[in-house]
Amino acid sequence: MVRRRPLVTQHLENISREALEKYQDIIKEYIRKRQGIYALYRRGKLYYVGLASNLRARLKTHLRDRHGELWDRFSVYLTIGDEHMRELEAMILRIVNPAGNKVKGKFIKSENLRNRVRRDFRLRLREEEAQLWGGRGYQPKKKRKTKKEELKKSKATGRRPILAKYGKTGMRLKGVHKGKNLKAWVRKDGAIRYDGDVYNSPSLAARAAIGHKANGWRFWKYERSPGDWVSLDHLRR
Repeated sequence: MVRRRPLVTQHLENISREALEKYQDIIKEYIRKRQGIYALYRRGKLYYVGLASNLRARLKTHLRDRHGELWDRFSVYLTIGDEHMRELEAMILRIVNPAGNKVKGKFIKSENLRNRVRRDFRLRLREEEAQLWGGRGYQPKKKRKTKKEELKKSKATGRRPILAKYGKTGMRLKGVHKGKNLKAWVRKDGAIRYDGDVYNSPSLAARAAIGHKANGWRFWKYERSPGDWVSLDHLRR
């Protein structure tokens, strides 16, 4: 069983500004030179969110900077690493939009699905309209396959490539074996190209990659969204 590394290891919530001013020596023993996310509150409402590599120093600064008289309580959330800290801060800012934060958070690499979802909504509305008033509705143009593509089959079994029916073609695959990163590519016909050879199933490609029988659906991963690599098995769920 793999133990998950926690994001937040310790936290201190809803502490008064007065306590920070009066008992800095006590509080600093827990948060000095510790990194994490902090939140400032004003009359029970979230006022400001930030991240810091030294929480004690940052809070001390906020006692006298432009935010100095605009908050009365605070919370801190201590973390081990800072790998996702900036994105965590960005997510919080985008959700709650605190009054004291002037800059909206940005993600390092995230696909905005808004346009794609809007497109799917429009297609669904056209289909519903066609059902109500008759007609076929919107029919997206299908790309005509060449004769060569239609006749193309895997030499291994003579069957149509398995991934073809999932519509996930032209994408990168990756797998790890004995610490080595292995790369493959899904062709337009759904076949998998690895090391110059073509295979019609993930398991055949995985077997060729690692030298013995393997479950290719779990071995190979594809990029579901920018930076989000998941196993091919997700396609069958």
